[in-house]
Amino acid sequence: MVPDVSAQRLHRVPGRFVVEHLAHATLPEDDEWIALVRAPEGLTVVREAPPWSEAEHWTGFYGDSPHGTDVPGMLAALVGPLAAAGVPVFVASTYHADLVLVPEHRADEAARVLADAGHRLVVRPG
Repeated sequence: MVPDVSAQRLHRVPGRFVVEHLAHATLPEDDEWIALVRAPEGLTVVREAPPWSEAEHWTGFYGDSPHGTDVPGMLAALVGPLAAAGVPVFVASTYHADLVLVPEHRADEAARVLADAGHRLVVRPG
Protein backbone atom coordinates (compact mmCIF):
# COMPACT_ATOMS: atom_id res chain seq x y z
CA MET A 1 0.00 0.00 0.00
CA VAL A 2 1.37 3.40 -1.01
CA PRO A 3 1.09 6.06 1.73
CA ASP A 4 -0.93 9.23 1.10
CA VAL A 5 1.80 11.77 0.32
CA SER A 6 -0.67 14.60 -0.23
CA ALA A 7 -1.20 15.09 3.50
CA GLN A 8 2.26 15.42 5.02
CA ARG A 9 2.99 16.87 8.43
CA LEU A 10 5.52 19.70 8.13
CA HIS A 11 7.09 22.18 10.48
CA ARG A 12 8.77 25.45 9.76
CA VAL A 13 12.46 25.24 10.58
CA PRO A 14 13.58 28.00 12.93
CA GLY A 15 16.19 30.35 11.55
CA ARG A 16 17.08 31.98 8.27
CA PHE A 17 19.23 30.36 5.63
CA VAL A 18 21.41 31.36 2.69
CA VAL A 19 22.25 29.27 -0.36
CA GLU A 20 25.77 29.85 -1.67
CA HIS A 21 27.58 28.68 -4.78
CA LEU A 22 31.34 28.22 -4.42
CA ALA A 23 32.54 27.67 -7.97
CA HIS A 24 36.05 26.43 -7.24
CA ALA A 25 35.64 24.76 -3.86
CA THR A 26 35.40 21.09 -3.02
CA LEU A 27 34.70 21.76 0.67
CA PRO A 28 33.67 24.91 2.55
CA GLU A 29 36.31 26.62 4.67
CA ASP A 30 34.27 26.07 7.86
CA ASP A 31 31.86 23.53 9.29
CA GLU A 32 28.94 25.93 9.79
CA TRP A 33 26.78 24.45 7.05
CA ILE A 34 23.43 22.64 6.96
CA ALA A 35 23.76 20.91 3.57
CA LEU A 36 26.45 20.48 0.91
CA VAL A 37 26.13 19.37 -2.69
CA ARG A 38 29.25 18.92 -4.78
CA ALA A 39 28.72 19.05 -8.55
CA PRO A 40 30.95 19.56 -11.60
CA GLU A 41 30.22 23.31 -11.55
CA GLY A 42 31.25 23.71 -7.89
CA LEU A 43 29.91 23.41 -4.39
CA THR A 44 26.47 24.48 -3.19
CA VAL A 45 26.29 25.29 0.52
CA VAL A 46 23.19 25.84 2.63
CA ARG A 47 23.92 27.51 5.96
CA GLU A 48 22.24 29.62 8.59
CA ALA A 49 22.32 33.23 7.48
CA PRO A 50 24.85 35.28 9.40
CA PRO A 51 23.42 38.56 10.76
CA TRP A 52 25.49 40.62 8.30
CA SER A 53 24.49 38.62 5.24
CA GLU A 54 23.04 40.60 2.34
CA ALA A 55 22.30 37.45 0.33
CA GLU A 56 18.71 36.33 -0.21
CA HIS A 57 17.36 34.70 2.94
CA TRP A 58 15.37 31.49 2.83
CA THR A 59 12.94 29.81 5.26
CA GLY A 60 12.64 26.04 5.52
CA PHE A 61 9.81 23.54 5.82
CA TYR A 62 10.72 20.01 6.92
CA GLY A 63 8.70 16.81 7.13
CA ASP A 64 7.69 15.60 10.61
CA SER A 65 7.06 12.06 9.39
CA PRO A 66 10.26 10.32 8.28
CA HIS A 67 9.67 8.40 5.05
CA GLY A 68 12.94 6.93 3.82
CA THR A 69 13.83 6.69 0.15
CA ASP A 70 11.24 4.13 -0.93
CA VAL A 71 8.10 6.31 -0.86
CA PRO A 72 7.44 7.90 -4.26
CA GLY A 73 5.98 11.37 -4.64
CA MET A 74 6.85 12.86 -1.23
CA LEU A 75 8.86 15.76 -2.62
CA ALA A 76 6.61 16.25 -5.67
CA ALA A 77 3.61 16.65 -3.34
CA LEU A 78 5.36 19.63 -1.75
CA VAL A 79 7.08 21.36 -4.65
CA GLY A 80 4.24 20.83 -7.13
CA PRO A 81 1.77 23.18 -5.41
CA LEU A 82 4.55 25.70 -4.71
CA ALA A 83 5.57 25.67 -8.38
CA ALA A 84 1.94 26.12 -9.46
CA ALA A 85 1.77 29.18 -7.19
CA GLY A 86 5.03 30.55 -8.59
CA VAL A 87 6.95 30.16 -5.31
CA PRO A 88 10.65 29.38 -5.93
CA VAL A 89 12.19 26.53 -3.94
CA PHE A 90 15.58 25.12 -3.11
CA VAL A 91 15.54 21.56 -1.79
CA ALA A 92 18.00 19.61 0.32
CA SER A 93 16.89 16.04 0.85
CA THR A 94 17.95 13.79 3.69
CA TYR A 95 17.52 10.06 4.05
CA HIS A 96 14.31 10.59 6.05
CA ALA A 97 12.68 13.77 4.74
CA ASP A 98 13.08 16.83 2.54
CA LEU A 99 14.03 20.35 3.56
CA VAL A 100 12.14 22.69 1.25
CA LEU A 101 13.49 26.23 1.33
CA VAL A 102 11.46 29.17 0.06
CA PRO A 103 12.45 32.85 -0.11
CA GLU A 104 11.86 34.36 3.32
CA HIS A 105 9.58 37.10 2.00
CA ARG A 106 7.28 34.39 0.54
CA ALA A 107 7.21 32.08 3.57
CA ASP A 108 3.67 32.93 4.69
CA GLU A 109 2.40 32.50 1.13
CA ALA A 110 4.20 29.15 0.88
CA ALA A 111 2.64 28.02 4.16
CA ARG A 112 -0.84 28.87 2.82
CA VAL A 113 -0.15 27.07 -0.46
CA LEU A 114 1.04 23.94 1.37
CA ALA A 115 -1.96 24.00 3.72
CA ASP A 116 -4.34 24.49 0.78
CA ALA A 117 -2.73 21.44 -0.85
CA GLY A 118 -3.69 19.35 2.20
CA HIS A 119 -0.44 19.42 4.17
CA ARG A 120 -0.55 20.07 7.89
CA LEU A 121 1.84 22.66 9.27
CA VAL A 122 2.73 21.83 12.85
CA VAL A 123 3.90 24.58 15.16
CA ARG A 124 6.67 23.31 17.37
CA PRO A 125 7.16 24.88 20.78
CA GLY A 126 10.38 26.68 21.16
